[in-house]
Amino acid sequence: MPPGPDTSLHRAHEIEKAPLSDTSELRGSRVALVPVASEHLSELRRILRTREVKLRWRDEAASPAWPFDDPSATRFAVLLEGEVRGMIQYGEENEPDYRHASIDIFLDPSMHRQGLGRDAVATLARHLVRDRGHHRLVIDPAADNEPAIRCYAAIGFRPVGIMRRYERDADGGGWHDALLMDLLAEELDG
Repeated sequence: MPPGPDTSLHRAHEIEKAPLSDTSELRGSRVALVPVASEHLSELRRILRTREVKLRWRDEAASPAWPFDDPSATRFAVLLEGEVRGMIQYGEENEPDYRHASIDIFLDPSMHRQGLGRDAVATLARHLVRDRGHHRLVIDPAADNEPAIRCYAAIGFRPVGIMRRYERDADGGGWHDALLMDLLAEELDG
């Protein structure tokens, strides 16, 4: 029997008090997600400078303190056979009436279309639902990023709607739309 409203609110309140930093490794079928550490930085910065990633993430690492500059984001290096292949992060809305988590990811373009993004997002989604107690997850790819949208849909994320002029273009000269997608806990496989 599922917990009643009082139990759910109590669980959300208890999880809300948990620290935002994760210190453990999360294992997928092929990838390992480990908290970003200084030894990951040079490779992550290299990946962010690739044309394909910079187009979506702009100057994410412009701050000398990146990736330790945003306390609202919990960031993991995506490892394949011990090598850094990208980064995945989540943020949490902990207001009990609106509690949910959001996910963002980038991978080295040489790793695209090999199932690593799907594995990493599914692994983090399971962690957010099972260990962090979220009932709903969101992700918001650029509306024209069809490979990302297909990846997230394969995990179970569903389109919610277009967020018009949501994010500044990479060149800073305009805005582009994003697709809000969400996933409910009961829709997550595995």
